Amino acid sequence: MSIDIFHKEIAIQAAVIAGRAILEIYNSHFEVTHKRDQSPLTTADLASNKIILQHLEKTGIPVMSEESDIPEYEVRKHWDRCWIVDPLDGTKEFIKKNGDFTVNIALVERGKPLLGIIYIPVSQTLYVGDVEKQQMKKVQLSLDDDPFSIVERTSVYAFAKANKSKKTVRIVASRSHMNAKTKAYMTQLEDSYDEVIVTSRGSSLKFCILAEGLVDVYPRFSPCMEWDVAAGQAICESAGVVTHDLKADAPLYNKENLYSSAFIFRIV
Repeated sequence: MSIDIFHKEIAIQAAVIAGRAILEIYNSHFEVTHKRDQSPLTTADLASNKIILQHLEKTGIPVMSEESDIPEYEVRKHWDRCWIVDPLDGTKEFIKKNGDFTVNIALVERGKPLLGIIYIPVSQTLYVGDVEKQQMKKVQLSLDDDPFSIVERTSVYAFAKANKSKKTVRIVASRSHMNAKTKAYMTQLEDSYDEVIVTSRGSSLKFCILAEGLVDVYPRFSPCMEWDVAAGQAICESAGVVTHDLKADAPLYNKENLYSSAFIFRIV
């Protein structure tokens, strides 16, 4: 279950370099096309994907990315470990130019997350979660930082803190994927708390602010894919005090069906 420091370094470099490429495109004119499922696609998605694949190839570990052809399950089921990548999580937010988009890279072993890396290009904030060590690092970068030396620099450890108030619950929900089931869940919470505070954010940012203790619960009942969740789950589990209702005894990633189950992540 241990993580090779080389693999961690490569993944961090990939996320930051890809994020910087995304930011250049974000600050310029870009065109939007659509995939077969009508989800949006930009040159930033593709540029990020290319950079990440080039870096992760050095690890010798197979990669499953949203923007690449994914092998059939008959091939994937033999993968002991694999990278799960969303090169630009929150493409809708990228297009709206609200800053709520991320780069997600997760290392998974036998269906369980080992390592999660989430990079926020606009704020240049890096989250790294090591599940085995129960360590979640949050690092504030600048454009002057060398991505090849980031691992060596002193990092700020950010651990989730429980909301001491029994009267208030803070919820983070999807900005672009709210649905009736999520709304119904939030309505149920109103029966148990005097005040329900709802924050709407895009992409895997929701996992990050939960792991930092800035909100108490993140419910997701709308459809999503494995690459939307894997890095965020690793970040939350690494923070040490986040629980979820995903079945611990079941493979969660690199399944035959790549859809992620509905979930509720919460501060213990």
